[in-house]
Amino acid sequence: MQGLSIFVRVVEAGSFTAGARVMRTSPSAVSKSMARLERRLGARLFLRSTRAFGLTPEGEAYFERIAPLVRALDEATESLRSGSGPAGRLRVSVPADFGRFIVEALTERFRQQHPGVTLDISMSDRRVDLIREGYDAAIRIGQVPDSGLIARPLGRLPMILVASPSYLAARGVPETVASLSDHDHVRYLLHGRPFPIAFASGEQITPQGTFDTDSGEAMRIAARNGLGIAQLLRASVTAELEAGQLIPVLADQPLPSVRVQILHAFARSVPARAAALFRFLESEVPRWR
Repeated sequence: MQGLSIFVRVVEAGSFTAGARVMRTSPSAVSKSMARLERRLGARLFLRSTRAFGLTPEGEAYFERIAPLVRALDEATESLRSGSGPAGRLRVSVPADFGRFIVEALTERFRQQHPGVTLDISMSDRRVDLIREGYDAAIRIGQVPDSGLIARPLGRLPMILVASPSYLAARGVPETVASLSDHDHVRYLLHGRPFPIAFASGEQITPQGTFDTDSGEAMRIAARNGLGIAQLLRASVTAELEAGQLIPVLADQPLPSVRVQILHAFARSVPARAAALFRFLESEVPRWR
């Protein structure tokens, strides 16, 4: 069991040296432990190279099966140590801009309700590999491609078109969907392609962009600084709208709301700490409309 735990820690850390640092031991001790594990299994788990760290196909398959079991054992130990209530560590990936609301809610309310839960929050729009990178869950906005993970819906949030007062003063205010084509746009890139603007009426356009990014936070900043019209979550620009830094565009042509969901790979056995987080987020999403 100790060898299995070390194996998972090493893979999650990305190297023998980093794994040893996490476990407060030496790289040589970790290397010897992994060699013993490979001998017991009769299979090579690691690609031995001075230039890069990696797993063999057998190592990849073994990690995907073993990692959830090791994490479940860690959770059981934490639960015993903490007494009653959800306990243990939760590592969660959240979109950078949307993460502002999540972190505010988690630090202000969730931790008070569940003091035994330790949080590890990564704020990035990068699509992380939950199993390979050791995440417990990832919050995603909009359509999520089929990945074999479990998607739990948390609610829906409205979108909005916005632009800065300086941009609209210089370029004019668009009055129709067709007129959007005559304007500069701050566009969100999804898998390298610009995300279209789709209206609740069914109309859809893919405008020309003067600033493209895969970050909602970068879009908000670019729109606020006058680079063009941006399609964003209404919740992410509430402060800018109230301060007059951004102005709604085509407010009479509503955009459809988007789904908010949390991805995880716990299957039937969802740990108490994760279930508590899921319930909390379900109750919080309506606040952000």
